[in-house]
Amino acid sequence: MSQAEAAEAVRPVSPLWTFGLLRSELTTTFRRWRTLALLAVLAGVPVLVGIAVKMETSDGSSPGGGGGGGPAFISQITNNGLFLVFTALAATLPFFLPMAIGVVAGDAIAGESNAGTLRYLLVAPAGRTRLLLTKYATVVIFCLAATLVVAVSALTVGALLFPLGDLTTISGTQISFAEGLGRALLIALAVAASLIGVAALGLFVSTLTGSGIAAMATTVGLLITVQILDQIPQLHALQPYFFSHYWLSFADLMREPVYWDDLAKNLGLQALYAAVFGSAAWARFTTKDITA
Repeated sequence: MSQAEAAEAVRPVSPLWTFGLLRSELTTTFRRWRTLALLAVLAGVPVLVGIAVKMETSDGSSPGGGGGGGPAFISQITNNGLFLVFTALAATLPFFLPMAIGVVAGDAIAGESNAGTLRYLLVAPAGRTRLLLTKYATVVIFCLAATLVVAVSALTVGALLFPLGDLTTISGTQISFAEGLGRALLIALAVAASLIGVAALGLFVSTLTGSGIAAMATTVGLLITVQILDQIPQLHALQPYFFSHYWLSFADLMREPVYWDDLAKNLGLQALYAAVFGSAAWARFTTKDITA
C-alpha cells in the first residue's frame, strides 16, 4: 500500500461520500452501452416467447409444455398472460440472466484495472474494502434490475397478447389477479436473489486479472461448466452444492400452500457462495499490488 493509500485508510469516511460512490458506480454501470445492450436482450426474450406462443396457438391448439413448474408454465400462457412472467424468468434464468450478471461482475474490478482508473479510485477516501463492497452492491442491484426488466417486459407482452384474470396455481387452486401479481413480484425477487452467488463469483474472478474481457469470459465459462455438470447423473451427490441446482425452485411460490424447502435451500446456498467468494475477493483485492 502506498503512503497516500495508508493516509486515506485512517481518515474517516462520510456515509454521504459512500452513498455518492455507490451512486457514481450505478450511473457508470447503467450508462454503458454494453449494459444497455444486455438489458435489451433480456427484455427481448419475453417478446419472442410471447409471439411464438401466440403464433403456435392461433389455430386453437395448445402450446407445448406440461408438468409442474419451470418452463411448463408455458402451457398456461394462453389462459392468462401473467404466466408469461413465470415462463420468461424460467427461460432466462439458466443462461441469459447469469451471463449478464457474469459480464457486469467480471468487469467490475478488472475493467477498472484495464482502463487504468483503479489507482485513481483508491486514491479517493474509500479504501479497498469499501470500494469492493460498492462494486458488489452495484452488481447485486444490477441483478435486481435485470430480473425486473424481464418480468416487466413479460407482463407487458402478456397483457397485450393474452387475457388477464384470476390464476390457477400449480396445486390447482384459484387465486386473484392481485395476489398473482404479488407472487410474480416475489418470484422476481427470488430469481434476483438466486444470482448473488454468481455476482460474488464474478467479482472474485475480476480481482484475479487485469483484463476485463478475460474476467468476463472466465466467469461465463464457469457458469456454463457448472450447469453442464449439474445435468450429469453420475454427479448427483455433488449437484445439490452447485449454485444453479435450486434456481428453478421459484416455481414453488406458485403452489398453495407455498413449498418453502427448496427455496430456503437455494437462498442458503446463494448466501454461502456470496460469503465464500466475497471473502476470497476481499482477501485477493486487499493484498493485490495495484499497478494500473
